[in-house]
Amino acid sequence: MPVVDIQIRDKRFWRLICPRSFCRHIVESAWKGAEEAEISVVLADDDFVHQLNKHYRGKDKPTNVLSFENEGICAGDIVVAYGVLTREARAQHKSFRAHLAHLLVHGTLHLQKYDHLTDKEATKMERLETKIMQKLGYPDPYQE
Repeated sequence: MPVVDIQIRDKRFWRLICPRSFCRHIVESAWKGAEEAEISVVLADDDFVHQLNKHYRGKDKPTNVLSFENEGICAGDIVVAYGVLTREARAQHKSFRAHLAHLLVHGTLHLQKYDHLTDKEATKMERLETKIMQKLGYPDPYQE
């Protein structure tokens, strides 16, 4: 089971009943590794994520979730942007909680070396995301 540290940089995430326990539960459920690991989750605003995305990925805009994989016991960091998350959830007719859960599952899988650069990788990752989300009681995040 990973040790999950939650940092709330955007107070709007407190609209969840308890964002720390919510995020910890989702990340722990998505973590498949048997080894000990430390994962940091940062619930941030779009400006913070925009700066990270620009600096580390060369993309001058915010994105919904960023994952930064580390080596050793510190598996990495997952950073979620509140504004992007909210806009996407509304546009996709999903609840805030379901979309946040999906982004956390997606980010946690990236920390476990899953990716979606090829169609084959994307299919494998999406199937696993769907399985985890359904186990958590959420619908298939890729279902229209």
